Parts: sequence; structure tokens; C-alpha cells
Amino acid sequence: MRIRDPIHGTIPVSDPEKAVIDSRHYQRLRYVRQLGFGDLAFPGATHTRHIHSLGAMHVASRVFGAVASRSSLPDAVRERFCAAVRLAVLCHDLGHMPLSHASERIAPKRSLLRLPSWLDATAEGEQATHEDFTAKILLDSSLTPIIERHFGSLDITPMAAVALITGAKPPKDPGFTHQGVDWTPLLRAIVSGELDADRMDYLLRDSFYTGVNYGRYDMDWIINNLNPVVKDGRAYLALSRAAAFAFEDFLLSRYHMFVSVYLHHTSVNFDYMLRRYYEESPGEFEIPADPEAFLLCDDAALWYTLRRSKNRWAERISTRQGFKLLAQFTERDAGYDLDVLRSALVSSNFEHYVVESQNVLSKYASGAGGQGPSLFIIDASTGRLTEVARYIPLYQRYSGAVRLSRLYVRPDQADKAHELMGRLLGQTVQP
Repeated sequence: MRIRDPIHGTIPVSDPEKAVIDSRHYQRLRYVRQLGFGDLAFPGATHTRHIHSLGAMHVASRVFGAVASRSSLPDAVRERFCAAVRLAVLCHDLGHMPLSHASERIAPKRSLLRLPSWLDATAEGEQATHEDFTAKILLDSSLTPIIERHFGSLDITPMAAVALITGAKPPKDPGFTHQGVDWTPLLRAIVSGELDADRMDYLLRDSFYTGVNYGRYDMDWIINNLNPVVKDGRAYLALSRAAAFAFEDFLLSRYHMFVSVYLHHTSVNFDYMLRRYYEESPGEFEIPADPEAFLLCDDAALWYTLRRSKNRWAERISTRQGFKLLAQFTERDAGYDLDVLRSALVSSNFEHYVVESQNVLSKYASGAGGQGPSLFIIDASTGRLTEVARYIPLYQRYSGAVRLSRLYVRPDQADKAHELMGRLLGQTVQP
């Protein structure tokens, strides 16, 4: 099967992959938007996790193909490793909840999913995450026998795919070792790492559909400069020094996309109102722990509930009547004292709320799960390896998190609140 994609052109799909794509669990992603409330700020951003996952799978095979071409892996091993990576990337978003990340706060307790104990090492808390749901769907749902049946001839199991997605070590060896070299770190880096297929697709895709330029980077040059390197019996992903500047551009693209798109004040505003809805009307909309019931838990189901709800936040969301942005600033902006601003609004009886968002340049640079860094920079002339975080100066420049503070006020009070803020900031800002 071939799929036409506006970002990558023609995406080839194998018969086993088609079986997964045709499954109800994958088709559910047609109804989960990639950017949640993003289309309220960027009307073109109506693309879904469905097409993103297909694009990421395509990127994953391009990355692995470039790496494998510089290795001595035999064809049969290449085929199996590539199929495993493509399957893991294709399925990596299966557990995303309605409006993507916005609904994770009402996810059930992780214990209710009854995940195997070998996944406990990657658990982030008591509440289930989208990765937990992805693991549950792959290991214990109607999709599980589909994968077993169609990928069994390649000896690729649902457990192997989950290991690549989560980074957890399964009880059974997934079989990613060849001639004494464990290729798991490299394969895992393609699925989830500093330069993974997920990021490489969503930056280009989100940039295209939002109409902004920040997410564009030179993907071809980066892929053409990726190499496999072996260190202490383990294979890692390494980028040639010649592509270091292209990688810096990739890093900055992601950083700027977060500030300008993913943390746009409109999206953040509606995310917060959705949280208030969940808090004030508990149980009106729920995320089921059962993977088959989860099939009906998508954006359409949530919007249906919001439109029928009498909750004031649900009504505001469904009629697009968000609070108005009154002020926004970071720790670098002078003249803003959040406590003073809030105190003035409280004393003047303005209904308001504050949302603080945080962005970091990277969370993968130093690796995870004891597997070492997910990316090295290699000097082709000497073979010397340097961890990417030590080589690229951007990591030092942006080592701290950027905190975005937003102050929102009820729409009918916005004009008077702006007047108050103008007077107050005029008194506090020094010339």
C-alpha cells in the first residue's frame, strides 16, 4: 500500500503494517488532533495523530536506512531491525487521549491498567500516561494478536515494540543483538531520543499546518550524516560534525515551536479551562482503563460531552469564549511582579487566573534508563565521539528552563483590567 502525504510525498506501507493501520486502535487516531486546541490559534492545524504517526514511521525507516548503509548488518537483520523500528514508531501515539496532552490529568491510576512489572522502572507516577496506555494497547488489547500474527514471521513481538517505545527492559530478550553488539540503544534513539523520528516529523508537519516557519530544518542533510557507532558492545546513533550546524537549527526549531506554537497563549488558555472543567465536574467525562472502551475515547467524544455540559468552563470552551490575555512575561522581562499584579486584580474584583508554562531545550541529551546518551557527535577523521550535550553550545546557552507566565481575565472585564494594568505597570517599570 502507498499513502500520499503532504510532508513526505509517497509513504510505502507493508502488508503487516497495513494490518496494524486498519485496526480499530490505530484508526482511533483519526479523531485525535495532533495539537489539541492548536487550531483555535492556527486554523490550519487540524491534522491528527493518525497522519503524524505514518509520517514518523516513514522518517524512522529513512533514518535507519542511512545508518544501516554504513554498517555491516546482513540484509535479513536489517529488514528485521527496520521493521521493528517502523512498528514502534507507527504505534508510539496509540495511547494519546482526547485533545492530546490536555486530558492526561484525568487519566486513571496506572495500577488500573494492570501493566506488567517490568514496565514499572519507566513509571512517572501513580497516574497513567499516554505511554502507559500505548503499552497496554500493544500488550493486552485486540491489537495484540494482530501484531503477533503479522509480525511473527520476523520474530517481532508487541513486547519488543513496547521496549523500544518506553526504554524499559523486557523479561524476554527482544533480539536486537547481532554478533555481540546490542543495537537497542540506537534503535531506541530513533524511536525516542534527541534526534528521533517523532520530532523530525512533527516539527515539519506542525510548521506546515500552522503556517509558521520555525519548525523547518534540513532533514535530508541530517539523515545523510547519521552513523552507527559501537561503544562498549552497544550501538549508538552518531551525527557527523559536518551536520552539527544543521542539528543546532533542528534544536532551535523545536525550541521556537514550543514558544510560538505549542505554548501559544490561546492553546494554553483553553487547556487551563479544560482542566477547570475536569476539576469542577469530576466524572462527567472519564478516560477508561480498559483498552477496548478506550476505543471510543477520542476528541469527538469529549467535544460531544463539552457541548452538552452545563459546566461554565465547558460552555466557554464549546462556544470559544475564553478568558482574555492580560499580560505575559518570562523571567527575563523586567517590570513584572506577578504577586503585585494578582493582588491588584483581586482587590478590584476582577475574575482572573494565572497559567505558568515551562520549556526546556532538551530532556534527552544525557540519555535515560542507563542506556547512555541518545546521540553522539563523531569526528569522521579520527572516530572520536563526543556526547551531543557537550559538543553543541546551545545546551549551555539554554541550560535553564524558560518559564512563561500568563495572566488571563474574564472577557467582559478585559478593558478595565487593561487600564488597571497600564497604570500599575507605568508605576513599576523603571525608565
